[in-house]
Amino acid sequence: MSSVSEPQRPTITTYRDGPLLVRGPFELLDQDGTVIDTARRTVALCRCGKSRTRPLCDGTHRLVHFRAPGTLESGPEDDGAGTGPSAQGAAPGLPGAQ
Repeated sequence: MSSVSEPQRPTITTYRDGPLLVRGPFELLDQDGTVIDTARRTVALCRCGKSRTRPLCDGTHRLVHFRAPGTLESGPEDDGAGTGPSAQGAAPGLPGAQ
């Protein structure tokens, strides 16, 4: 048996009306490629846009009554077949967008 294990992959979990929780080894970068030091292996990323520590969550979503599902949303551009922009993995204008 090999004692070398496969490297752990990060997971991102969406929480209804709350943040994205990133668990596992990851590197968080700003738009210029500068590392944002999180000093943690689990980090909550803001989805409401109101956090004073963006991109990190500070719990403000509760104060502003932020609402969002914890599952994939179907938008007007999604044809329901999983082939719309939301299924492509990147927002328009971002790396990886079509």
